[in-house]
Amino acid sequence: MSTTDGGDAVIGDPRKTFLGHPRGLVILFFTEMWERFSYYGMRTLLTLYLVQHFLFSPSEATGIYAAYGALVYLMPVIGGLIADKYLGQRKAVMIGAVLLVLGHFTMAFEGQGGRDQIIIGDATYQVEVEGRDTDRRQFVVVDGERVEITIAPEGISTVGAEPAAANAADAGAAAVAESLDAPVAAVESPATAASPVAAGGFPAFVAAGDYAVETTRDTAFGEPVLFLALSLIIVGVGFLKANISTVVGSLYDQNDPRRDSGFTLFYVGINLGAVLATGLCSYLGFTYGWAYGFGLAGFGMLLGLVTFILGQSWLEGRGGPPNPEKLAGTKVLGIPLEAVFWIGGLVAVFPTWILMQRHELISAVLPWMAGLIFATVVGYTVVKLKGAERTRMLVAQVLIFFSVLFWALFEQAGSSLTLFADQSTEMPGWFNAGYTQMFNPGIIVVFGPIIAALWIWLAKRNMEPSTPVKFSFGLVLVGAGFLVLSFAAANAFNVDYRVPLIFLFLTYFFHTMGELCLSPVGLSMITKLSVDRVVGMMMGVWFMSSSVAHIAAGVIAQATTTDTVGGVVTDRALALETYGSIFGSIGWTGVGVGVLLLVASPLLKKGMAGVR
Repeated sequence: MSTTDGGDAVIGDPRKTFLGHPRGLVILFFTEMWERFSYYGMRTLLTLYLVQHFLFSPSEATGIYAAYGALVYLMPVIGGLIADKYLGQRKAVMIGAVLLVLGHFTMAFEGQGGRDQIIIGDATYQVEVEGRDTDRRQFVVVDGERVEITIAPEGISTVGAEPAAANAADAGAAAVAESLDAPVAAVESPATAASPVAAGGFPAFVAAGDYAVETTRDTAFGEPVLFLALSLIIVGVGFLKANISTVVGSLYDQNDPRRDSGFTLFYVGINLGAVLATGLCSYLGFTYGWAYGFGLAGFGMLLGLVTFILGQSWLEGRGGPPNPEKLAGTKVLGIPLEAVFWIGGLVAVFPTWILMQRHELISAVLPWMAGLIFATVVGYTVVKLKGAERTRMLVAQVLIFFSVLFWALFEQAGSSLTLFADQSTEMPGWFNAGYTQMFNPGIIVVFGPIIAALWIWLAKRNMEPSTPVKFSFGLVLVGAGFLVLSFAAANAFNVDYRVPLIFLFLTYFFHTMGELCLSPVGLSMITKLSVDRVVGMMMGVWFMSSSVAHIAAGVIAQATTTDTVGGVVTDRALALETYGSIFGSIGWTGVGVGVLLLVASPLLKKGMAGVR
């Protein structure tokens, strides 16, 4: 016998399959693929966009990115609860998808961005940067013409200046004029070579202590629109992220051996969208302008929404409202309950917008709030549950706790590793820093099906590692990836203090293999070990762990940053040394904690009480 969820969708065991899996997985695969296309397409550009276009310092940019990531992964706690109690997962996904479409298209409005000015004495010079790639060129505007400069720890030099003349602070006007390139306007007699001349020319060399940099940003339009776009995305992900994964879990019975494989294939969909997005959005963003890259991400999310709407029948009623009659019949102030949540989603954007403009507050408060939520869930488990239900939930919570470290290290990809690619990595002529974000999803697309098949092959032979063991593998591998970069930073750099691209690729390879051991398995673990009546909430707590991890990731990323002007790092040697030191420390931490979890895994496996 079958029933309906109140929306004319039939609920029953999936009768039709595709490649051995419920065919609803196909719809969820492509919905999430396009949603991840939009998310990763935007993420690929975001940190560099903040640094290069708005001229936030790397430290502030990584702080904004951390706050954004933290809220992105905190909101699913609320979205999961709303779906569990009222909407059901499918309707929540729909609200989230619409908000995401609005958010990603809003990112295409970039405004004026930031402006750097170099101040020397009483003279002020506008700084302009040409290009968005690692070979960006810096200029100062002198009497309407551009003079190319380089900024180093010693000071500012005009391109083509002779070092000897550049360092002679008391050189005469003739020495200054000879050191300038031909296209630069003639220079009248300055008092010193470190001072601007009366006619408005720019000197060949300005010592580090003799100038200041002042940044002006577009706070009237550009920045408020940026934070509005990020807020729409944050609230949209809150409705969508946890709930679409919960629908995947609902396609399978409790001990269905296809479950881990199904989640891994779902994860391949996530990363197929990511690899397409990082390639295409990076190309458009770096070649034609940021708005083009962000706009393409918006079209990706629109395709995801259309896919989900058209594929409802293939889900066979999974993820419907827990009480369809109550949802349809309840009104609040005369407004149907479902409409209340649509309106509430839009209203929630405003406080999120306020918070995103105060990212330091998020970093200070969120860990405490997340800790309180986590303690409440643990308390519920201990007090309200008994026997196998209790031990399974406790094991899930222990693994969630360990996952925080993994994600704190792994999520350097969108911040410190992106800046490392831009500042400290040798790039082939056709390659840009954004393309490095293709490594992770590309490796998953290739190796994800292999790992999925491996788990099934091992399970049939009763040799599959337990979930805690897989988690320990993930931690060791993510730590090993950073040790690769730490070695390269100390031993393999060139005269420009950049390391070969192969080392960054190897880091992403280790991180990705660790991700395949932990992330899709973690999603599956939540649906297997959680009590049915709170599985949405537990999925939200799983994503909340990533929220806390983003705050920790932001602290790590901020420790790796050095000064920039016009989005260009001023001391490459110091930048590489700083990256190498921090990456070495966190690398050994990941490996050590992974080994500790491996030792504890037999006890945790016992607590899973027969769940594979």
